[in-house]
Order: sequence, then structure tokens, then C-alpha cells
Amino acid sequence: MKLEVRNGSFGYGDKLILKDINFEVGEKTIMTVLGPNGVGKTTMLKCIMGFLKWTKGDNYLDGRRIGSYTDKEFWRKTSYVPQAKRSVFSYRCIDMVVMGLSSRQNFFDTPSKEDYKKAEAVMDMLGISDLSEKHCNALSGGELQMIMIARAIISEPELIILDEPESNLDMKNQLRVIDSIVNITRKMGTSCLINTHFPDHALSISDTTLMLGYNNQLLLGRTEDIVTEENIQRFFNVCSKIVSFNISSEEYRTIFPYKVAK
Repeated sequence: MKLEVRNGSFGYGDKLILKDINFEVGEKTIMTVLGPNGVGKTTMLKCIMGFLKWTKGDNYLDGRRIGSYTDKEFWRKTSYVPQAKRSVFSYRCIDMVVMGLSSRQNFFDTPSKEDYKKAEAVMDMLGISDLSEKHCNALSGGELQMIMIARAIISEPELIILDEPESNLDMKNQLRVIDSIVNITRKMGTSCLINTHFPDHALSISDTTLMLGYNNQLLLGRTEDIVTEENIQRFFNVCSKIVSFNISSEEYRTIFPYKVAK
């Protein structure tokens, strides 16, 4: 699987929000789209999925224009996890996860026992089996986000697109979501394209990073080359230090922001 964006530009009227976006997401990789609020990260994901249309440029999946795929063909290869919001639906969590198989079923098909076994296996892999019988409208934001991730991966897509999956979550649930993304790539071989405004999350899990800034600034490359103290100051207007440390012989890196740049 390879997703490509070629010369993508988008704007409203005379205001150009995104200009000449070019990147590709290869097989079994994690790519983060990183930047402060308001630079067009969510807009870019919507253009990739066809919810919005590029002003200029196009998207390709396995060398074929995404616009030439039928909806069913596209969603068999791709899944989407939107930003977490409280659910108004009273479905059981396991039923919500099973709904993720809809791209591989006919509209009037009734879920089978095998579908529910598959949902149980996916929830077990993500460590959320205890939520199976709970109802979605009774979940916390972190629990609901994990259910939406389970729903996205049950169909075994080649690519998952996640829009700020860790936003509005507490520290524990942010870590759960980030860990689940790594596990999906390692265990299922699924590629992930993640929109975030947390540089430390990009640094900890992604292979490549597209950093977007105001006035159509952008940088693309290996995450360790893009997520640097200098670039964080340039794009986020924040002075920071990147800190490395070891725990039980495993290396961790995090970013310590210490003041707003002048």
C-alpha cells in the first residue's frame, strides 16, 4: 500500500490554506502531520479522503487516483478515526466495533458469530475487552476513542487515518491511544497517518513527519530530522529541550517546553 499526495493545494476564495503538499505514506509505516492549531491539518486529511476537494493537485492510492475508486473500494483499504467526541448513540461497544465491518458486507447483512468473535479479538488486542457490554454514550472520552480505533481496524485496512486521536484526553488515555497505534502497525502491518499538535508524540512513534506552519510553511522528512528544538521554535514559537533517557534498558525521548519564544 502506498498513499501519495501530489501538489495538493486548498483554499477558500483568495485565502490559500495549504500549498503544494507532496508526500507519500509507505507500507507498514507511521507518518505524523504536525503543527499548531489552525494551519490546516484537519483540512488536509479531509482533502485526502475526498470530504473536501483540493483546489489543485490530487491523491493516489497504490498509483491510482483516489477519486477513481468507488466508496466501497476505498473504504476497504482505508479507515478513518475522527476526533473524539462524546457519543449520543446507546449501542453496546462490541456492536459499535462490529459496525466497522460494514465496508466488507452488504447493507442488509446481519452480523454473524464470526464477526463478533473478530470484534472480541480486536478489543482484546487493544486491551479494552472490559468495555464490551458497556454502552457508548456512557464511556469516557478515552474509552470512546479506543472503541473507535477498534472499529477502524476490525476490517483490517491497509491504511488508517487518525485526526488528533489523543486530543482532549488525560495523560493515561493519551498514552493508551499512542501505544495502540504502534501495536496496530507492528501486529497488523497497517500504515497510519496521524494528525497531531503534540511534537513529543510524533517524536516517540512516527517514521516520518510533515510539519505544517502558518503562511504555508512546511517541512517533510524523517521524524528525528524534522522534530528538532530549532523547528519547534520556528513552527510553534516555543523554546524547548529534547531529552533522552533510559528505563530498563529502553530509550525514551520527550520534549520539555520551557518558554514562549520572543
